[in-house]
Amino acid sequence: VRVSGVLTNAPFMLNLDCDHYLNNSKAAREAMCFLMDPQIGKKVCYVQFPQRFDGIDRHDRYANRNTVFFDINMKGLDGIQGPVYVGTGCVFRRQALYGYDPPKGPKRPKMVSCDCCPCFGRRKKNPKFEKHGDVENIQGYNDDDKELLKSQMNFEKKFGQSAIFVTSTLMVDGGVPPSSSPASLLKEAIHVISCGYEDKTEWGLELGWIYGSITEDILTGFKMHCRGWRSIYCMPKRPAFKGSAPINLSDRLNQVLRWALGSVEIFFSRHSPLVYGYKGGNLKWLERFAYVNTTVYPFTALPLLAYCTLPAICLLTGKFIMPEISTLASLFFISLFLSIFATGILELRWSGVSIEEWWRNEQFWVIGGVSAHLFAVIQGLLKVLAGIDTNFTVTSKASDDEEFGELYAFKWTTLLIPPTTILIINMVGVVAGISDAINNGYQSWGPLFGKLFFAFWVIVHLYPFLKGLMGKQNRTPTIVVIWSILLASIFSLLWVRIDPFVLKTKGPDVKQCGLNC
Repeated sequence: VRVSGVLTNAPFMLNLDCDHYLNNSKAAREAMCFLMDPQIGKKVCYVQFPQRFDGIDRHDRYANRNTVFFDINMKGLDGIQGPVYVGTGCVFRRQALYGYDPPKGPKRPKMVSCDCCPCFGRRKKNPKFEKHGDVENIQGYNDDDKELLKSQMNFEKKFGQSAIFVTSTLMVDGGVPPSSSPASLLKEAIHVISCGYEDKTEWGLELGWIYGSITEDILTGFKMHCRGWRSIYCMPKRPAFKGSAPINLSDRLNQVLRWALGSVEIFFSRHSPLVYGYKGGNLKWLERFAYVNTTVYPFTALPLLAYCTLPAICLLTGKFIMPEISTLASLFFISLFLSIFATGILELRWSGVSIEEWWRNEQFWVIGGVSAHLFAVIQGLLKVLAGIDTNFTVTSKASDDEEFGELYAFKWTTLLIPPTTILIINMVGVVAGISDAINNGYQSWGPLFGKLFFAFWVIVHLYPFLKGLMGKQNRTPTIVVIWSILLASIFSLLWVRIDPFVLKTKGPDVKQCGLNC
């Protein structure tokens, strides 16, 4: 950013990941239509394009397209204060990256009335009673507000010790000073990338891409919105940019883990949307609510884990964990299911997303929720409470082997353990529940159907995960077999301990002879 500011100082910058390429030759013009708009352009900090990918299998098994996010959520944010910055496919206004506030709109002129009617507006002042010094001060401020800005800000502390670069930051329309020679600009460009240049400056804190989080994109866009900027979501028919996606199950889960861990880091940092950015009042409350959602969504792993395991436990025990909350638990599951169903219908009708794409996103939301999101919460808490840091891992993308060959490759990771456990619990629960109903007769089938429905609902959500475990040869890898046997043994011992088929009685049967037996 600094080198380009010294050498060319273009007012706009395109940001792409290293695996993305230009797919639409008119993409830059699309962005300029917003950034150079005479009415709203000056207040637009960036134009964000949706991410599109090559090399994804036809059914998009692991929801790499993120259709619900890019075609529904981001379009919704565009109607508030603009979409969040997602790290690639984005055209920035350089002034916004420099930490400047957006220009203020012209103030509404104050009502001025004549002397005859003092009830409306203020009385017009007589120029002869005005102090000449005050007028001069006001006129001086309006004539050269850049010089006044220079006198009020400590540019060295903000931008670093480079007079040429500081001058470039004040050139809103870009360009370099005409008196500068190429040799001096090159020398200054080398200076602004020296190792110690950022020391004791605001780079990474208030300027440029914000440091301190593995999801620096969310943080960078959030601080811009807090200053009062707005962003634009641009979706041309032909995708503007395309990239590669992690096609393997383990790589996809690790990518989701990285995103979720970054959100947890932001939630526990000083930049948490819950507490940051209230001073200026520039962030709209709905936009803040959206940013809060981007930082708290990993914590939904805990209720989601309960949602996926409670039906199976109910089937295994033949009853709810606590009989006195059985009605409440039933209402919770029913309301949760209906809310998901109703939200899905509204999203499909509004956005035009196909039901298959929406369903793939729902499936992987559950898969990622009980694995990557859960681990992100645990690692985030360990980092905050114990100072145990995690290493950044670059996501592995599509391989150069046969088409979709990586789709069937199996790579062991601990992220596979929770979904595997949930699958086994629910499968064992279904078998146990049906066996219990057969053993107890016709009256047991009524309550069984509700439990079976939610158990099958969980299994269907985890179906892509099960296919990923099976691999290309349709057989489960040895390590998963070992884990399955271990977990099945644990649940078998648990089943023997509970033993719901045997009537446990202590004393006389009070149902037959009453309390006075």
